[in-house]
Amino acid sequence: MPAPIQAVMLDCDGTLVDTLGDFDAALNAMLRQMRRPRIEREQIARFVGRGTEHLLRCVLALQDGGAMPDEATFNQAWAAYLQAYEQVNGTHSRLYPGVREGLAALQAQGLPLACLTNKPQAFARELMRRLGLAPFFRFIHGGDTFARKKPDPLPLLETCRLLGAPPAATLMVGDSRNDAQAARAAGCPIFLLPYGYNYGCPVEQEGADAVLPDLPAIAKRLQAA
Repeated sequence: MPAPIQAVMLDCDGTLVDTLGDFDAALNAMLRQMRRPRIEREQIARFVGRGTEHLLRCVLALQDGGAMPDEATFNQAWAAYLQAYEQVNGTHSRLYPGVREGLAALQAQGLPLACLTNKPQAFARELMRRLGLAPFFRFIHGGDTFARKKPDPLPLLETCRLLGAPPAATLMVGDSRNDAQAARAAGCPIFLLPYGYNYGCPVEQEGADAVLPDLPAIAKRLQAA
């Protein structure tokens, strides 16, 4: 990281919050409504990270031998999923160890923070509120906040602009190749955490500037720098 860090953007699912329980509950409620077989958590985890539309299409395709759903099927799934997720949002989620302490340490360094996720913005904001994390963030942006989602660099570039920090001085913290690819394309440094969702692949292979065990370790790294 050649430039001193002036701001930090953090992913949500797999980085701040283990939301797999919410995905499990909402997806299987959707599948029950559509009279389809349930899906296991291990399979869900491999599809998380590129937004709700991608998640639903992958789940439906898995059950249909790899064939992507037609528009009518997808629309039915979308409506059922959104209704189910709104009811369970945050109910089966938990913060990863050290998240609250790490955010407080970053904030204490005077760094403005933004949550930048591919989850729909309304769900992300409600989740942060329910878990008591909303006060840490200047902005909470979702997959529908901007015209494109991660791994496109647009959400990062727009968030950097709003934070008032150049991309080279704005750290992205995430858990997957989506975060790494978006950060590289935007010109942001990238730290990855090893405990989230990365399609079953180790994050060490994603070319991050660092892979650190938790958020407090990231705060210490920035403090030392």
